[in-house]
Amino acid sequence: MKTSKELKAPTESFKQIHFSQGLPVTNFHAAGIDVGDSKNDVAVSDGKNGFIVREYSTFTADLINMVKWLVSLAITTVAMESTGVYWLNLYLLLEEAGIEPYLVNAKHVKNVTGRKKDDTDAIWLQKLHSCGLLQKSFQPEGEIRVLRTYVRQRKNLIKISADSVRRMQKALELMNIKLHTVISDILGKTGLQMVHSTLEGERDPEELIKLKDPRIEASDEDIKKSLVGIWKDEYLFMLKQAYDEYFFYQLQIEACDENIMTLLQSQAAQVLVGEIIDCPFKKKGIKNQFHYTIRPVLKTIIGVDLCEIEGINEIACLELLSEIGIDMGKWTSIKHFAAWLNVAPNTKITGGKIISSKMQKKKNHAGQTLRMSASSLSKNKSPLGDYYRKMKSRLGKKEAVVATAHKMARIIYIMIKEKKSYNQETIAKNQQEWKEKKIKYLEKQLYQLKNAV
Repeated sequence: MKTSKELKAPTESFKQIHFSQGLPVTNFHAAGIDVGDSKNDVAVSDGKNGFIVREYSTFTADLINMVKWLVSLAITTVAMESTGVYWLNLYLLLEEAGIEPYLVNAKHVKNVTGRKKDDTDAIWLQKLHSCGLLQKSFQPEGEIRVLRTYVRQRKNLIKISADSVRRMQKALELMNIKLHTVISDILGKTGLQMVHSTLEGERDPEELIKLKDPRIEASDEDIKKSLVGIWKDEYLFMLKQAYDEYFFYQLQIEACDENIMTLLQSQAAQVLVGEIIDCPFKKKGIKNQFHYTIRPVLKTIIGVDLCEIEGINEIACLELLSEIGIDMGKWTSIKHFAAWLNVAPNTKITGGKIISSKMQKKKNHAGQTLRMSASSLSKNKSPLGDYYRKMKSRLGKKEAVVATAHKMARIIYIMIKEKKSYNQETIAKNQQEWKEKKIKYLEKQLYQLKNAV
């Protein structure tokens, strides 16, 4: 029998984590601003255990005075919520004054203790920011921010012009003109010419059919029947206004394209030390596509050609450039980049178990662009197309789009950060391994079925 000395001590098994005590102040010269439409409340530390809160109006002169006051106090960083667009001008003024602005998500600072007021909101922001508890939202710099404004305006104009097309179709339907149901696109050469002739006073289907393009697959008889309607002056008036409105917005989009082109060439000239890249005007192009050939200038600015990735066209590449810029150092890792794009699950863990993996409900323009690009790969015969179909068979269409967008985000991050060209072989190798694994699994199932009693 063993003595007590010979008995081994029980092995201890535990997990130890070190936590700091209290909340140390890391930003000693921090301020918090509660941004509003008519007034801004600014909170700074009084150097003891209290706060000084000032209220400023939102006129430009008042914003300048606020920034001057912060500079006089040697404030180096300011936290403010992303409330509408009210923060934008103040953000730019702070940057120009050499103060680092922290634009933070309102969800991260909503738990204000006590009664909610503007001054206490500003104090709460200052407290959190002085302890280093806030993360600033991504904001592009300089010319990328200007480019983003133009690109977003262009997208808005395209959406508005689409409403004009729907009003044209409604006016035609009210007159029982079924042209938009016979031809595939009323905005094509045939559709626009027939609508224009109708507005000019032509009503005879025999004359209107002469405007038919040879590429139209519908028969002449069907088109003639669709052009016989009940003509009403009020509906013709609606049609004319929608028609004029559509072409007005097309001119606006073209003007937007010119400004974007000028800005892109300016950025490319900085890269090439003054050399200008020729981007010819497209006489005939796909609907809503850019009016210039911009792929060479985008490649020059980014350093790699993102259009080599399946599903990424010139417009998608332009939108990505305007939203994320070319500095991947803004994100700490590739996982952080995918999470910011909202193409990664928002995993919540408690008790060592995953309790939720739902996507966050937030709007990210770059993430939406990637999702649109991923959804176009359903019939693409490429490794990325194979990956999309594989994910669709496992997860369903919606989840497959997100998974493929996540894959594309990782590719884009590596391409831009490391200046590497797109390499299909890596994805193709993974897809081939998956196919071989699936074949072995199916062969095993077939063998089991054949030998089943």
